[in-house]
Amino acid sequence: MSRRYDSRTTIFSPEGRLYQVEYAMEAIGNAGSAIGILSKDGVVLVGEKKVTSKLLQTSTSSEKMYKIDDHVACAVAGIMSDANILINTARVQAQRYTFAYQEPMPVEQLVQSLCDTKQGYTQFGGLRPFGVSFLFAGWDKNYGFQLYMSDPSGNYGGWKAAAIGANNQAAQSILKQDYKDDITREEAVQLALKVLSKTMDSTSLTSEKLELAEVFLSNGKVKYQACSPETLNAMLVRSGLTQPAAEE
Repeated sequence: MSRRYDSRTTIFSPEGRLYQVEYAMEAIGNAGSAIGILSKDGVVLVGEKKVTSKLLQTSTSSEKMYKIDDHVACAVAGIMSDANILINTARVQAQRYTFAYQEPMPVEQLVQSLCDTKQGYTQFGGLRPFGVSFLFAGWDKNYGFQLYMSDPSGNYGGWKAAAIGANNQAAQSILKQDYKDDITREEAVQLALKVLSKTMDSTSLTSEKLELAEVFLSNGKVKYQACSPETLNAMLVRSGLTQPAAEE
């Protein structure tokens, strides 16, 4: 039945579904997973890097985590080329707001403006939806620390803990069981690593397969910090999720 209605994004099926948008969400289900957890003193983002070949030169730049402004960062799952376009759009919008009003853009306003762009690509002929989901982590003076998830349809929502990408349903159910409202940033990091260790396809976690970033307040200023591979390895060893490297 779907075959007649999935040729373009502008046609609803008789059940009220937009198949192309659903297929875009399906594409994200095959991407490396990302997890975001809101804690009382910050937001933690952890992402799985898909290492497709041993010959691949690991990128010095980040693959899953991106800083949008001083107070907002995001984790990505899906088609990276699509994500780059949207991240650049978000960065420009954040700078325009700062230029116009001399203060950082409220996090939800930034997320909403980006989702408006995404929604436009589901409503006009000749366009395809962006095959990418985001987890936005940020802080503003109105609502403090916030975590938002958005998908290709342009929908977004605020979450205490969320997962996107491969095995996101399994990750979401573990988060539902183990998340506590008064969780600290350190506990949030441990929880995110534990969830990834249970849901990732690979048997062992290493810093080559993971990226970790945090948004928190330091001396009254918002700070975005990406975790170095050495620190991440030390965390994994401490959590018992990987073996310490053998001494040569």
